Amino acid sequence: MSVSYDSLWKSLIDKRISQTDMRKVTGIAPNTLTKMKKDEDVSLRVLGKICKALDCDFKDMVEYYRR
Repeated sequence: MSVSYDSLWKSLIDKRISQTDMRKVTGIAPNTLTKMKKDEDVSLRVLGKICKALDCDFKDMVEYYRR
């Protein structure tokens, strides 16, 4: 199973928010952002922080697919 955060990156571009600014606002660690850039799994707590900061839902930023 795999995840993709492409929707999140597109949303950040549309909202003119840098990945670094998102990281600072949410308080997530730099290594967590690196994991997301590599489409690796992160905790639901992290995704929740991002959803709260960006006023979105999980489905707006993460896509699950099977390989």
